[in-house]
Amino acid sequence: QVQLVESGGGLVQPGGSLRLSCAASGSTASTYTMGWYRQAPGKLRERVATITGGDSTNFGDSVKGRFTISMDNAKNTVYLQMNSLKPEDTAIYFCKAVNFFTPKTQYWGQGTQVTVSS
Repeated sequence: QVQLVESGGGLVQPGGSLRLSCAASGSTASTYTMGWYRQAPGKLRERVATITGGDSTNFGDSVKGRFTISMDNAKNTVYLQMNSLKPEDTAIYFCKAVNFFTPKTQYWGQGTQVTVSS
């Protein structure tokens, strides 16, 4: 069982930055792909970024060049650094862990709200 707790959301002006954190209850780097997803009102949940093995990353097209994902293995924490934020980045951001070996084993955090508005 893995518990995920997100933090760092809030209100930011367009062009600003935020860093989200996702703290995992157990050691995940060697066993799970960690990711950030988001869901805006009336829209489907979409993948933002994932990190595997602590250093292999992938990003959704809409955030490439603006967001970075990283992992602190010692703290079992995944970060999403969001720069050059746009109003269309407004959404609830969720952290997700997917087991390498049994992909049906997945865990979600409770989400954190990010609002980009002037």
